Amino acid sequence: LIGAGNIGSIVADRANGLKMHVVAFDPFLSPERAMDIGVEKVELDDLLTRADFITLHTPLTDQTRNILSAENLAKTRKGVLIINCARGGLVDEAGLRKLLDDGHVGGAAFDVFVEEPAKDNVLFGAENFIATPHLGASTNEAQENVALQVAEQMSDYLLTGAVSNALNSPSVTAEEAPRLRPFIALAEKLGAFAGQMVDFGIKTIDIAYEGEVAKLNGRPMTAAALAGVMRPMLAEINMVSAPAVAKERGITVSESKQDESPIYESLIRITITTEKGKRSFAGSVLAGAPRVIEVKGMDLDAPFAPTMLYVNNLDKPGFIGNLGALLAEAGVNIATFNLGRVAAGEDAIALVGVDQEPTEELLGRIKALPHVKEARTLRF
Repeated sequence: LIGAGNIGSIVADRANGLKMHVVAFDPFLSPERAMDIGVEKVELDDLLTRADFITLHTPLTDQTRNILSAENLAKTRKGVLIINCARGGLVDEAGLRKLLDDGHVGGAAFDVFVEEPAKDNVLFGAENFIATPHLGASTNEAQENVALQVAEQMSDYLLTGAVSNALNSPSVTAEEAPRLRPFIALAEKLGAFAGQMVDFGIKTIDIAYEGEVAKLNGRPMTAAALAGVMRPMLAEINMVSAPAVAKERGITVSESKQDESPIYESLIRITITTEKGKRSFAGSVLAGAPRVIEVKGMDLDAPFAPTMLYVNNLDKPGFIGNLGALLAEAGVNIATFNLGRVAAGEDAIALVGVDQEPTEELLGRIKALPHVKEARTLRF
């Protein structure tokens, strides 16, 4: 299994019933959840070399696009069978066709393709390939009822900000909505920051509310934070689905509230525990806008920008000049530049809002700078 969420776990149940041994690659799958659904959690390379059947159950994101690339397909066992009923773009179609023709891949079955509707495709015509339409259907009555409910609830939301009669979403009254709105935005962006900084399986997510924000309705803020954390790997997740998805994947979610905040009127802190340790991120709302105020225990004050560079380095002379020179040479304009550090010469971070998307080549050059420990592109 590539992806062990709701559908993946159902497939695992069926496969276990057929006495198959199921291995799964999913960064959000905890060891406890893996045990519950009867699968062995593995890394992708291990899965590729061991599996007789590979079935995909993941959304299409930057991290999952071409997850079965030509290179990865070549690592699979001879005769492997591949099923993709998730999203087009997860598999390199040209690479798969070559391996189907060579006989390395024994067969494949898809109902999703890079270009849809799939009127023509490189996979069509292969004798060991099955294609079916990706079709979802509902009755006219059901569509009418859903349309009415959506119209009514959207009207309430747009006129007052209220969310009412939602079975699987936190309710928000018309009175609460204006006060909650900036903190929901903060929770979502702070969660997105945390989610983009985590590369290993998430075990727990702890969300702390301090100061005035602790007196507000926490459920919608927590839901927004969870959606932000998981969106880098699960692109289609939202506030409604996030709490259920976290539970389904065995992620423990906890909340705490403290009426006093030592420095800020309101503060939200998200702490993520993974298989490799903990990372903590804090933010606040200043002048109505969400801001990052703490990363890795280091204080700073940075606004969120659509595209940002995160650089963790040792605080040594010349770093800022070298970074600025690289960005200038690449034609990347700096919109904002914010720094935090433990102490002179020790651990430091830079959060840089940029107007152009850094290329992978530029990111590699930044990582190669003296004293740089880590560099990432963040998107909000």
